[in-house]
Amino acid sequence: MVELIVYGIVLGSIISLGAIGLTLVYGIIRFANFAHGDLMSAGAYIALFMVTGLLAWIGVPDGSFGPLSFGWRMLIAFPVSMLAVAGVAILLDRILYQKLRKKKSGPVIFAMSSLGAAFILRMLILIFWGADSLFYRPGMMRPAYALPLGVKIRPDQVFILVLVFGLIGALHLFLQKTKMGKAMRATADNMELALVSGINTERIIIWTWGIGGALAAAGGILYGIDVLLHPYMGWNFLIPLFAATILGTIGNMYGALVGGLVIGIAQQVSTAFLLPTYKPAVAFIIMIIILLIRPKGIFGGSSR
Repeated sequence: MVELIVYGIVLGSIISLGAIGLTLVYGIIRFANFAHGDLMSAGAYIALFMVTGLLAWIGVPDGSFGPLSFGWRMLIAFPVSMLAVAGVAILLDRILYQKLRKKKSGPVIFAMSSLGAAFILRMLILIFWGADSLFYRPGMMRPAYALPLGVKIRPDQVFILVLVFGLIGALHLFLQKTKMGKAMRATADNMELALVSGINTERIIIWTWGIGGALAAAGGILYGIDVLLHPYMGWNFLIPLFAATILGTIGNMYGALVGGLVIGIAQQVSTAFLLPTYKPAVAFIIMIIILLIRPKGIFGGSSR
C-alpha cells in the first residue's frame, strides 16, 4: 500500500502540472479548456519526434545520464517541446478563442470549440504516429531504488518529482515576484479593472495560454518517460485534470497542486481493490463528491 501511495504521488505530480495550466486558463479567461489533455499528448509526441527523429538525424548522441533512461536528446527535446506546445496553445487562442471572445460567445460555444480542437490535435497525432503505444527508448528500464517499507522507485520517477516541483516553484516565483506575474494575478481577480488600470489584458491572455501549454507539454513528456505514449493519453487525463482543478478550487494554482496529488494517490491506491481500467472512474467519483459537498473546492475560494 505504501508503494502505491508513492506511485500515486508520482502520477499526481504529473496531473498537477496539467491541472495548474488548466486552472490558470480558467482563472484568467473563465474558460474550461477541453483540449488541455491533448496539449499534453502533443508535447509528448513532439518530444518523441525530436528524440527518435530530428535529433537522431542530425547526430546528437543518445546516451543516458547516470541511472536515468534518457540523455542529451531528451534534455534538448524537453524545453523545445514545451515552447512548441506553448506556441500551439497561443495559436489556437489567436485563431479560434479570440474570435469567440470578440463575439461574446457563451460558455457552451467555448466548450464545444475546445472539444473540436482536442479532436483535431488527436487526429493529427494518429495520422503522424498511428494508434500504437510508443516509448522514447524501447527496452530501456533502469533498476529501481529500494526504499524502506518495501517501496521501490525508479530513478526516472525521482527525476519526475524533482522536475515537477521545480517547475511549480519557478511558476510560484514568477507569479509572485515579476511584473508580468502580478499583472496576471490582477487580471484573474478582475479583468475589467485590470484593463482600466492600464494592463494589456490581451498580452496577459497570451502569456496565460503559453504557460498553460508549456506545463501541459511537460506533464505529457514526463508521463511518457514514466509509462508510455499513446494517442489517447491526453483524453484519458481529462477527467483527472478537471477533478484535480475542482478539488483544489477552480482558479487556485496551489489547490490544483494538492488536488492533483490527491487524485493521483486515490487512483493508484484504488488498483489494490479495482482493475486499473477503473482509475478514471475513481477521479470522476471524487469530482462528483466534491461538487456535492464543497462546490467551490477544498479551499473554498481562490487565493491568487
